[in-house]
Amino acid sequence: MGLIDALIAAYVYLVANFDEFLGLLAEHLALVLVSVTLAIVIAIPMGVLATRNERAKSVVMSFGNVSQTIPTLAIIALVFPILGLGFLPALVGLFAYALLPILTNTVAGLENVDESTVEAARGIGMTENQILRQIQLPLAVPVIFAGIRTSAVLNVGTAYLAFFIGGGGLGVWVISGISLFNTPQLLAGAIPGALLAIGLDSLFGFIEGRLSGESMPEQSPAAG
Repeated sequence: MGLIDALIAAYVYLVANFDEFLGLLAEHLALVLVSVTLAIVIAIPMGVLATRNERAKSVVMSFGNVSQTIPTLAIIALVFPILGLGFLPALVGLFAYALLPILTNTVAGLENVDESTVEAARGIGMTENQILRQIQLPLAVPVIFAGIRTSAVLNVGTAYLAFFIGGGGLGVWVISGISLFNTPQLLAGAIPGALLAIGLDSLFGFIEGRLSGESMPEQSPAAG
């Protein structure tokens, strides 16, 4: 079967099973968005804490490194006796996997803010919290969002493993297609995942642009 024939067969399979596809896509999207959102909520405050205290930084970064080095399936295996099969243990594994890129980029973004800018803010009487909210975090937005975009793209691929513990998602079609040598089913599950990764990366890039002011040309520095 040639590439064009395989793509046509995948399209025919997707159309014939469109209702099932929508359900699997919704599960996959929920796994990715919920896990990345939870990682953002946890990792950014942890990153801020790490920049305020060297001892905390050592603990926080060690925690982030451990969460990244343990394979997702191993994390799932650890929580399986407690959480059983289904969506929740898959979500826990993806959450742990999404932490490190956001955490390390938050630390890097905050630490790379020009110290003279911070000192100038202190000189006009701004508190540390005001400096964080009004100067450091806005300037660190591009670096932080690079970590968020990395986590989102990685988790789109990693979410296919949810199939193995009944977590649903597009992995149902991909893994079943591999097992049954069903190329149309395999491609019908894999190609939408690739498009989803591109779409989420573009979405977070757009949000980054809005937050950092890149979408407003009048705010760009004038050429010298």
